[in-house]
Amino acid sequence: MIQYQIKLKLTQKQHVLLGEWLWVLTGVWNWAVRKIELDAHDHVYHSVREFRNLLAGHSEKLAIPSHTLQGLLTTAHMAWSRCFRKLAAKPRLKGQRHRLNSIPFPDPIRSPKSNRIVLPGFGPVKFHKQTLPDGAIKCGRIVRRASGWYLCLFIDTEPSPIPHLADGHLGIDPGFKHLVTLSTGEKIAHPRELERLQVRLAQAQRGYDRQLAARIQERIANQRKDRNHKLSRRLVAENAVIVIAKDHHLGVAKRFGKSVASSSHAQLRRMLAYKCRAGGRQYLEVEPANSTKTCSACGALSGPTGWAGLSVRSWVCPECGTLHDRDANAAVNTLRAGAGASLEVACAQASPESPTFRYGEVQAQ
Repeated sequence: MIQYQIKLKLTQKQHVLLGEWLWVLTGVWNWAVRKIELDAHDHVYHSVREFRNLLAGHSEKLAIPSHTLQGLLTTAHMAWSRCFRKLAAKPRLKGQRHRLNSIPFPDPIRSPKSNRIVLPGFGPVKFHKQTLPDGAIKCGRIVRRASGWYLCLFIDTEPSPIPHLADGHLGIDPGFKHLVTLSTGEKIAHPRELERLQVRLAQAQRGYDRQLAARIQERIANQRKDRNHKLSRRLVAENAVIVIAKDHHLGVAKRFGKSVASSSHAQLRRMLAYKCRAGGRQYLEVEPANSTKTCSACGALSGPTGWAGLSVRSWVCPECGTLHDRDANAAVNTLRAGAGASLEVACAQASPESPTFRYGEVQAQ
């Protein structure tokens, strides 16, 4: 199952209709979120089918297809289920600041012909012509963004495999001056998408041009996603084992908020995780404790520490005399920490007859 997005070319009538649907569905979403919350206080819990039946027969009154209404109720129920299981935060009510921006179409959709696709309960819609992957379209969702209306299609097909160009072992140290530093010594430059457009964004915000400000923010988000996709694909293609330091940026963001936000390391970690699973690669996240101040040559804790030590970008170990680049040394230590984690997992899963994972098999390239 893959997701594929196409940009729609709506008529004025369709544009107005979708806006009316979003306004009505916002009220339905808020009702569903509050209904589940208040019933939970009284220890009343609904199954998905029972909850969808609470609004049975209301589609004609609201002038919205019944399956679209049921799809929204299912989404609200799923959001609270993830919250109750401590997998996500509490669902938020939608309003002027936090608007509902998507409309579900949970029924199967027929394959498009030329540049037209027929949505159940809505009718034919034109889109900017592009080639779609072969496969059955299970469902869809219309999303409103600053740049227009998009249709997210969920297609039952296999994703294109990432070719294996090499089988290296890589440690990654996230940073803010450089985007990431690899255990090979390579430093990936930070594109600075936010800094390049912050003057235009500030002008739009001071002029109260909300549409232009939203469009600039969407462009920045698209640029971040594009470079993270390209970087993660390259790293997965070149390495069989990828270990990254899972930095906790909450405290750092209080001092360097803009730099932390523009780096988007959490998004890069998510992309590496699912691409490694799909590509048959091993992906590990380790705690970054002592990765900076530990000498990768002798293991002594002799490196810079604390906020004051952030300005020290290179240092000499007093124990062995090795000159270290701060970020490259942390990347090597991250790789070694990941090798230890792999060893523990392999020993726990391996039988006495099967060969175990040896520490020496994972080393800095």
